[in-house]
Amino acid sequence: MTDYTDAEAVRALAADLVRIDSRSFVSNLPVAERVEAELKGFEVERLDYEDANGVPKRAIVAHRGGPGGLALSGHLDTVPDTGWQEDPFSARVDEAGLMHGLGTADMKGPVAACIVAAQGLPADVPVTLLITTDEETTKAGAQIVAERSELARRAALRGIIVAEPTRLAPIRGHRGTVNFEAVASGSQAHSSTGIGVNANLALIPFLAEMKALHDRLRTEPAWRVADYEPPFPDFNIVLDNHGTAINVTVARATARMKFRYSRALDPAPVIEAVREAAGRHGLGLNFVVDGSPPELPAGHSLVQLAEAATGQAARTVPFGTDATRLNALAPCVVLGPGDIGVAHSPGEYVPVAELAAAVPLFRGLLHTAAQ
Repeated sequence: MTDYTDAEAVRALAADLVRIDSRSFVSNLPVAERVEAELKGFEVERLDYEDANGVPKRAIVAHRGGPGGLALSGHLDTVPDTGWQEDPFSARVDEAGLMHGLGTADMKGPVAACIVAAQGLPADVPVTLLITTDEETTKAGAQIVAERSELARRAALRGIIVAEPTRLAPIRGHRGTVNFEAVASGSQAHSSTGIGVNANLALIPFLAEMKALHDRLRTEPAWRVADYEPPFPDFNIVLDNHGTAINVTVARATARMKFRYSRALDPAPVIEAVREAAGRHGLGLNFVVDGSPPELPAGHSLVQLAEAATGQAARTVPFGTDATRLNALAPCVVLGPGDIGVAHSPGEYVPVAELAAAVPLFRGLLHTAAQ
């Protein structure tokens, strides 16, 4: 493939993927089938499952060449189209060369660059594609790939490039997460009658303890890791009264909390603090530890390979990716086109030129790793 053909191919494929609705709460099968149509000549493994709501989902692993190379990875799901003032599935390219649409940067554009890069390799150069879904919610697609993919294991991967948007700068580590859901129960009635029980009254003292935990995580030196910006871990709290009207006592009140922590920190004290507080206040509690924080040392061979290819020093970031699950298969570096700063926002976009630049970069990494 020529550079011009690569540029045309990645633009066309990215636009096709963006035009297919794959928000995390709908099935990704149509977009997965569009991806599979690009994988002629690859051995393809379909990993089908249903999410917690019974929605059919599919992760794809594709491989060509012998064992021992790198994998390129990306996810097909997107966040909801909240706040969009134009068609979120348009894949419109403006005069500045920016492609607009839901998932253009995060991360259908990068997925297209991975596929076009893999297509253009000689057949004897090993390459694996790990195409996941539900990254924006549970990371179930990556978990299933890590746990169930026979093809990925046979590939004997030396490393994985997770192509999340980094402006083509290498990321050697990021935070992992623990997701909590605390639920208080009451009884619903017209609030004027005095016979209902408002679940918020049990949730409020629990939230006071969560506020104190949030503040300790931000201020105590033991929780600071200088390699990250910000240096303190994230503890975000979201509340839900499930649509209860203002004149009705709340039957169910839910607090969802996301704790993001780097590899140098032990999440166990935070988990225990949340568990104990929920118990004291009679709340139900569920939590999920989202894999392990991926973080490679600066001298790791995959980090050095990415730095040499990009001419940029690897760094760490506070957001998370599928690498929390995929690092069970092989070491991970995050590196891809687009800007995380516009992801999840109305008017999300990716520079088409950056998608095109990612293709030879990925291809060069795969060539070098195969030597």
